[in-house]
Formats: sequence, structure tokens, C-alpha cells
Amino acid sequence: MTAVIAESQRKIPDVGWWAGNARFVNLSGKLLGAHVAHGGLIVLWAGAFTLFEISRYNPKVPMYEQGLILLPHLATLGLGVGAGGQIVDTYPYFVIGVLHLVSSAVLGAGGIYHALLGPEVLPENPSFAGFFGYDWKDGNKMTSIIGIHLLLLGIGAFLLVFKAMFWGGLFDPTVGEVRAIANPTINPGVIFGYLVGAHGPEGMAAVDNLEDVVGGHFWVGILCIAGGFWHMATKPLPWARRVLIYSGEAYLSYSLGAIAYMGFLAAYFVTVNDTVYPEVFYGPLGAIETQTGVVSARGWLASFHFVLAVLFLFGHLWHALRARGAAAGFDFQKGDLVLAFRGDSQIGNFSTPVNSSDLTLNFLKNLPIYRPGLSPLFRGLEIGMAHGYFLLGPFVKLGPLRNSEQANLVGLVASCALIVILTICLSIYGTASFKKELQTVPRPKFTTTVPNVPESLQTVEGWSQFSTAFLVGGVGGALFAYLLLDNLGLLKAIASGTV
Repeated sequence: MTAVIAESQRKIPDVGWWAGNARFVNLSGKLLGAHVAHGGLIVLWAGAFTLFEISRYNPKVPMYEQGLILLPHLATLGLGVGAGGQIVDTYPYFVIGVLHLVSSAVLGAGGIYHALLGPEVLPENPSFAGFFGYDWKDGNKMTSIIGIHLLLLGIGAFLLVFKAMFWGGLFDPTVGEVRAIANPTINPGVIFGYLVGAHGPEGMAAVDNLEDVVGGHFWVGILCIAGGFWHMATKPLPWARRVLIYSGEAYLSYSLGAIAYMGFLAAYFVTVNDTVYPEVFYGPLGAIETQTGVVSARGWLASFHFVLAVLFLFGHLWHALRARGAAAGFDFQKGDLVLAFRGDSQIGNFSTPVNSSDLTLNFLKNLPIYRPGLSPLFRGLEIGMAHGYFLLGPFVKLGPLRNSEQANLVGLVASCALIVILTICLSIYGTASFKKELQTVPRPKFTTTVPNVPESLQTVEGWSQFSTAFLVGGVGGALFAYLLLDNLGLLKAIASGTV
């Protein structure tokens, strides 16, 4: 049963509150109201809890033992903090809490207006209001919306940079006081080196100075703003149109996946880093509880980020499956999970959201065995190199000589031997399968929705070239992996700049 809005002729599913904003998926005006109202609730929570934490803050007890999660963040920004991380003035926290409460009232009023009084469907025209209108399937509009969000994120990153450099500075745990970061690290080699582990196995969490922290935010701001203008000025690229699903539920799944990733990263970051999360505010590193048995601010933040990241990850998988299934013709509300292949159950194959989605098809098409435009030699080299590269690891780590100095060399020999055996098997398969070409009766052709093996591989000569190239590529891939493992210390030294 559905309820119909007369003016918009859009249907709202007559379901319970647990359906959330899914009830407004086709009503852009009401969805905007819910979006703004949710923002108001978040800001209301931030303001109210800031005032609540001020009311119970005890300067005689370490901040991290008082169950506080907002005041430590504000203290890290250098607000109301004196020497040694002592809180000398709580008035800035009070001002921030009140500003959030006032902002929440404005956002709440906007949410109520759009939910109850505003148009149910935002117009799509050249007017100011029409700028906010959209259609889920309009990829050009969606990429513009992404661009706007990236611009806002970039501005937020630069606000931290300006706070650190010009508006009072940040609390530096290495010196125990608030200082201005006058010379942030701008060298891209240093900043982006964190992404590849050049400064330690912790990755970005290995940062140990505020110059790099502020410099990283500078580069994040540059990239977000540049990406924002790029998305606002361009249309989705062909590969994006082929791979991505353009629907409300698909965008929800993309967002949940990104939030889950950031949740896991934040949980790890707060656990191991004491530069961005100083111990004086968050408690001891790597521990949930303090020595007195109290759950520290670091423990609360790490635990809840991890738990929420898991929930968001499952939400991403659920909504991604629903979006892909809907794109493949499945109606989950009707109970569709498996459909007869092309409507004929006698074929012996069934369509599912996995084997009938565009994502699976495009993934298979781009595998080297199916990718168009490659010769048998290049296909064999690419597949062989991948197999040789990844075969070395199990032999090195799981072999009988894994704890000896010869582990890498023995792993190389074993990998090469297995590549030779696989090459022999490929040759036998080709000889047995393609000798029949000499028959006058042509081989039957089948039309399927999956990629077909290129015709260049369906001959004895083509398969022979493929097998030979597989052998060369496999041995080369294993040798390359061996050289990386054997010179890992030198490579780390070069990446860190010590050589």
C-alpha cells in the first residue's frame, strides 16, 4: 500500500519509521529537509555535549579519566590550554558550545521548513532554487554535487591550516605548550611518503610533528578544492559510467563504504598516535584503560570508531548488493534473489545479483585473459608475472626453511618449479583442446553474457605462444619479488631518505 502526493504524483512507500529517508527517495525536497534536520541534530549534540562536559569537568583529575570526548579535541586545537597541557580557561569551550546550539536552531528550522512547507520535489531550472534540483540518474548533476562537497571539505582543511598558522596555533605535545606552526611541511615527497610507509609501518599514523600534520592538511585542501572544481566542470568519464550505478541507494552504499574506511583508519590512528591525540588529553597509547582501571578518552574513541565502522561496512555491503541487484533487474521487495537465466530455467544457469551485475562483467572483461587488443604473448606475460610474483610469498613464509637465511632463495626456486609444472599443464591442455581444429565440422558457438576467450588463443599456435610467455613472465615475476624481498632494507632506507 502506498500514499500518493497529489502535487508531485510521487509515491511514498507506506512503511514504518525504520525505512528512514528511503521513504523520500523520489521526493528531493523532503529528502533535503531530512538532510538539513540531521545536520541540525548533529550540531545540537555537539553543542549540548560540550556544555555538559564543561559542567562536569574537574581540573584536579586528568582529562582522559573523566569520560570526555569533545573537550580533548578542543584542547588539542590549543583552546584554553596552558603550559604542560593544563586547562586554564573553559570560556572558549562555552562559546563554542553556544555557537553550536544557535547553529542547530537555524538548521533545525531549515529542516522543518523543507520537510513540511517547502516543495516536495525541487525544481530543475536555471533559478537559484533549481540549482539544488536533481535526478538520481543524472550523472552530470551527481558529479557536480560531489564537486561541491569536495570544495567544502577543502575549505575545512584550510581552516585548520589557518588556525595552526595564524589563529593561535595548536597544542604541541613535544614541547608541552601551544605554538603557531609557522613553517608547515609543503614538500610533497615528505607528505605523500606517509601513504607508502616511507616514515614507518604505521603509514599516516606515523606522523610525529605538527609541521607535517599541518602540511598534510594543506595538501588535502589543495586536492579537495582542485577535485571539486574538476567535478563541477566535467562530466563522468566513460569508465565511471560503465562501472558505477546511478541511483539513490548506490550513492548511499558509496558513502557508507567511505565512512567505514575512515572509521577504521581513525580507530587505528587514535590508538597509536600521540601527536594528533596527545596523551595528556587522551590517555596512554595503545591501551583502552588507564592504570587506575578507567576507560580513557582514547579507549572510548578507538572502540566506538571501530564498532561504528563495522556497522557502516555491513551497511555498505547491504545497500551495494541491493543497488547492484536492482540494476540487474531484481526486485528485493518482491523476494527476487535468483532468476532464471534469460527467463529459461532449463538452460541450467541462474542469474544472481553477483553474476548478472555490470560490476562483475566489467571486472571479468578487464582480466588479461579476456581483455581485447592483446596478443597471446602479452596475455601470457601478464598472467605469468602476476602468478610468479604472488607465488613466492607462500613458499617463503610457509616453507620448511622459512626461518633460515636461505628462505627467500628456496622460495624462488620452488616458485619457478611450480611455474614450470603449470606451463607443462597449459601445454597439455592446449594440445588436447585445439588439435580438433582440423576437423571439417566447425566448433559450436554460444552467445553468453560473459566474456569470451579471444579467438587468437583458440589455436594451437596461439596457445603455444601464450604458454611460453606464461613461463617467461612467471619466472620473471618470481625473480622480481625475490629481489624486492632480498633488498627490502635498502629500499626502506631510500624511501626514508637515510641513503
